[in-house]
Amino acid sequence: MLTYLETREKRNLPPTLLPKQLPSVSIIVPVWNEEATILKTIFSLLKLNYPKDKLSIFIVDDGSLDNTWKVLQRFSRNSQIKLLKKENGGKHTALNYALEFIESDLVGCLDADSFVHPEALKKIVAHFENDKELFAVTPSIKVHNPKKIIELMQRVEYQWAVLLRNILSYMNALYVTPGPFTIFKRNVFKMLGNYKHAYLTEDMEMAMRMQNSGLRIGNAPDAFVYTVTPQTIRTLYKQRLRWTYGFLRNVIDYKHLFFNRQYGHLGMLVLPTASISLVSTVYLVVNTISSWTKSLFTSISQIQTVGFHFAWPQFDFFYFDTSIIFFLGAVTFIGTFALVIFARKLSENKITLSLDLVYFFVLYAFISPVWITKAIFNVAFARKTKWR
Repeated sequence: MLTYLETREKRNLPPTLLPKQLPSVSIIVPVWNEEATILKTIFSLLKLNYPKDKLSIFIVDDGSLDNTWKVLQRFSRNSQIKLLKKENGGKHTALNYALEFIESDLVGCLDADSFVHPEALKKIVAHFENDKELFAVTPSIKVHNPKKIIELMQRVEYQWAVLLRNILSYMNALYVTPGPFTIFKRNVFKMLGNYKHAYLTEDMEMAMRMQNSGLRIGNAPDAFVYTVTPQTIRTLYKQRLRWTYGFLRNVIDYKHLFFNRQYGHLGMLVLPTASISLVSTVYLVVNTISSWTKSLFTSISQIQTVGFHFAWPQFDFFYFDTSIIFFLGAVTFIGTFALVIFARKLSENKITLSLDLVYFFVLYAFISPVWITKAIFNVAFARKTKWR
């Protein structure tokens, strides 16, 4: 919150002029069984406000079992698009396969279920021109056309991520370069090597590898990408289990970053806090459920003993909960609510109070500990997490 308030003047400055000579850019789209969404993804790339002779699109079919390759054939004669096909090996292998053909100045990735705003690429490229020390720039990701309660809940979560990613960029502490449209200088892959499997979170591992090597990552808060999010609790659980498991395994691999002054805010504050927050989230929820359960059984016991007597509740400070857990929870809630409002202002350029905030605070607090607990269990007992 302090960093957000300290940097708001920089955030509100007029946009810097774009470079006269735009760099060449290649975008990789790895696909696997994406016949339903891939056309919209490609069309969004073709509509980018960027010189066509400087934008190349590489579509990599990673051994799809549906009609994806057949659908892609409509672009076989498009000079901007190169179609590639390989045996299934996972997203990181599809990205690495495309990198073999790329010679542009910048290179990025776009997931096959995501769509870019026409001005997104120019806004990202401007950051490279304004800060020569940047080696990657992340976008702001929004939920595409949310309608269901589960999607509306995620919309608030993604707005939160827009704010957090922007704050962490000022702290030089970004630890994820999201698959949807993070743009890199091509020499990053020459310096550090290609993508790794990284427990199905190659975008997180790449960011940590860059931080480990002192390569700065920036953020373009006004470069928007829209992604299709899970529409059921089951698919959300699987996705977040993979993300949380991948985070835990990657921080174990890069544990030397922790409490290491060489890595600044990332090592001294952000990674330790993010790790501790997973455990504390589970503890707070278990503690709350335990407290409610005890109260319920106490009430049942009283009714069985003396019978039920209704009385209007009266407030008395004597019964006010003064435990440290209560105050920590209250401070956390108030701080989170304030940041969510800031996040909405940054991502939507306006502040609105709507039901999605209720869905986020009521639902997310109780379902997220489920996948967090499972991820911690999988890491502790060396159990792998699957993509789907």
